[in-house]
Amino acid sequence: MCLKNVTMGEGAVVYHPDLVNIYDCTIGSSTRIGPFVEIQKNVEIGSSCKISSHSFICEGVTIEDQVMIAHGVMFTNGLYPEATNGDGSMQQDGDWELSTTLVRRGASIGSNATIVAGVTIGFGALVGAGAVVTRDVPDFAIVTGVPAQVVGDVRDRAERSRIVRSHRQAVAVNGSAQS
Repeated sequence: MCLKNVTMGEGAVVYHPDLVNIYDCTIGSSTRIGPFVEIQKNVEIGSSCKISSHSFICEGVTIEDQVMIAHGVMFTNGLYPEATNGDGSMQQDGDWELSTTLVRRGASIGSNATIVAGVTIGFGALVGAGAVVTRDVPDFAIVTGVPAQVVGDVRDRAERSRIVRSHRQAVAVNGSAQS
């Protein structure tokens, strides 16, 4: 395993650098990367991201700031992968079409999700664990399933959290659950 030719921002941490394969990429400041992660050439990862163990981030992926990549997330970078060319020779770099993927600022991707090449995961979006993302995810959308479908909006979740916090504060002050 290796950590080779990586541009790392201030405060970025790769836990267990002897247990990763990270090369020819850029990692932003304050980003944390767990063990057993592969990050390939030309990948750009923003600042204040968390990349959890056993994740695979291939060439063609750009991850903006404040993104959470949970354990075992897999990205792909080709829509029609093949081992060989038409003449039977093994494919090399440049023998296939690279499809790019963008993960926008503040998005979160759950454990064991698969992100198929060529999609954009929107600002603040949430991809559920085990989802297979085959098309763009709108800003703030919650997607789950195979293939991933929109099931909610993270802003609704934030509003519910605000209401629950407000309720708990009222109970603490008043000593009852009356509304």
